Parts: sequence; structure tokens; C-alpha cells
Amino acid sequence: MEPAEAYPFAQELITDAQGHVRKVILDLADYQVLLAAIEDEGLYRAMQAVRHETPLTLSAALSALEES
Repeated sequence: MEPAEAYPFAQELITDAQGHVRKVILDLADYQVLLAAIEDEGLYRAMQAVRHETPLTLSAALSALEES
């Protein structure tokens, strides 16, 4: 069983009969902060994946989209 300190944003923990955490209740503002952090991480990873690619001009990008 993990201690409540392992869930710093949790307002409430819902456990099963064995004491394992099954659900976490968050304040909406905390949830939005966590969601933004996840989205930022996804954007960062996407940017890192293409950092060595040559950028396209707008017309070249539109042409590539039309071809696919």
C-alpha cells in the first residue's frame, strides 16, 4: 500500500478492500495543471522527434498534404 504522500494532488483516495488505491479525486484546478503538463510533455517530445528535419515552406507543406 502506497502512502498518501505519494499522491500530492489527491483530495481523496479510494481504495479496495485490500487497501490498494484504485481512484484518486483531484481538485479541478490541480487536474488542469496536470493535464497542461502532460500536453506540454507531448509537444516537447514531438518537437524533439523532428528537430533534425528540414522545415517546409507553407506551399510545400500544403502540397505534401494534398498528395497524401
